[in-house]
Amino acid sequence: MDKTIHWGIIGCGDVTEIKSGPAFNKVGHSRLHAVMRRDAVKAADYAARHGVPVWYSDAEDLINDPVVDAVYIATPPKYHEEYAIAALERGKNVYVEKPVTIDVRGAGKIAKCVEKSGGMLSVAHYRRALPMFLKLKSLITENVLGSVKLIELKMFHPYDPGMISNTGSAWRVVPSISGGGLFYDLAPHQLDIITYIFGNPVSFGGISSSQSGLYEAEDAVTGWMLLENRIIFQGTWNFNMPTSSREDRCRITGERGVIEFAFFGNSIRTVIDGIECLLEFEHPKHIQQNMIGRVVDYFLGRGTNPCSIADAMVSLEVMEKFVHGSSK
Repeated sequence: MDKTIHWGIIGCGDVTEIKSGPAFNKVGHSRLHAVMRRDAVKAADYAARHGVPVWYSDAEDLINDPVVDAVYIATPPKYHEEYAIAALERGKNVYVEKPVTIDVRGAGKIAKCVEKSGGMLSVAHYRRALPMFLKLKSLITENVLGSVKLIELKMFHPYDPGMISNTGSAWRVVPSISGGGLFYDLAPHQLDIITYIFGNPVSFGGISSSQSGLYEAEDAVTGWMLLENRIIFQGTWNFNMPTSSREDRCRITGERGVIEFAFFGNSIRTVIDGIECLLEFEHPKHIQQNMIGRVVDYFLGRGTNPCSIADAMVSLEVMEKFVHGSSK
């Protein structure tokens, strides 16, 4: 009989309600066995609503559950390192949310534990498995633009309390918990796709500021990368802009034309040799489902790691330098 991965979720909060949690029971050879949340009432409620057999209010209890083969860590980033290492040391495989940790140092500790334990760990950069970004990757691989010259990214948002917290907790703008503001919440998706498609940067740096002064974390970040083949990347993020300036756009310019898209949209516009084309996509209801399927295949020995700790450390190091200063 084929093996089934039995999952446990640490941190069954809002992000797991639709984006990820239900997908563990929709992927082949995968079952959600247990969930954990510090609030026992909320943990029990989640388990009842999603038909999960077991719930816990202590992460150690979930990790030590003998039925659990793999742990999905969906807590705020501050706790990723602790729980990932604990799970690996107890022989569990790990799927961990992005950013993988609050800093490169912590990610390095996880990487050492992966190597020492011989366990498997994947990071939830799930856009790698969405048809829209697979198409984007294929367009670049097929060289439809010719030589790529420039990648420009803009993400502008007005101040929005709902983005900071929809549960009453503002941890996303507390660097000691999140790593560093809304930039650390959203940019991992974007920078991971850029490095996934174009390769690791040769050099990079940036500047940041808390322009609004509304919270501790920076709300304005500008960064640059020199990528392979002398491609230049420029990115600007600002979460305190006028509503009229709201923007989510990435523009890739090559010798034959441009490719434009929104990272949090569902279409790609190309203009190649003067011919315009619009490609539209429908994302899965449970947007992590495709990625979870690949992770299950990896854990079962039927595929490669869709996003390793080493992969995730690339975009994390770039983010860290964008916020805190230039690389060498």
